Amino acid sequence: MFSRFMPKEGHFFKLFNAHADEIVTGAKALVVLMQAVGQNDAQVAKSTADIDDSETRADSINHEVMALMHATFITPLDRDEIHQLISHMDDVLDTIQDVAETMSLYDIVDVTPEARKLAELSLSCAERVRSAVALLSNMDNGQTILKTCREIDELESDADRVLRSALSRLFREEQDVRQVLKFKGIYELLESITDRCEDVAKILEAVVLENS
Repeated sequence: MFSRFMPKEGHFFKLFNAHADEIVTGAKALVVLMQAVGQNDAQVAKSTADIDDSETRADSINHEVMALMHATFITPLDRDEIHQLISHMDDVLDTIQDVAETMSLYDIVDVTPEARKLAELSLSCAERVRSAVALLSNMDNGQTILKTCREIDELESDADRVLRSALSRLFREEQDVRQVLKFKGIYELLESITDRCEDVAKILEAVVLENS
């Protein structure tokens, strides 16, 4: 009966890693989606479905983490940190899904280079989130985690610059107000993926600093 009070550290970290894998899978599907729009409708549909599948699997992992946290007497991290980490990770995939759904809702049939670049920056952020999360089980990796988090911050700043440039060109060159509103929304959603990755990075930084 005492087994339920033993720390299940390994399982928590496996779940974090599994969720991070889904974030990268979803971000890769988003890049493919952006490349396929206007070129390959079947691929657009497949990539959208892939993103939905990743988000569904990630939701299941989120629920499993929450259930495990409530069933475990000793957790490897502070309970609030666990909650914030998995919730912010979930926000990344939710935002990726929002982009895909908005592309469909707005009936976007052509994608700008800036939108593709923002999707690529989102994937780069997602990959670094996965790298940092994979190191979290050992605080000897603290400095490497912090370095990876700084890289996420830099990528988020890059995305900000791409967003500003994209909006500037959109307002200068696009005459159709409906298209302006559509692409403004898509650009801002794409950039917010990197914001959500930065939120994860801040939690990881806090965990490292608290446990160093």
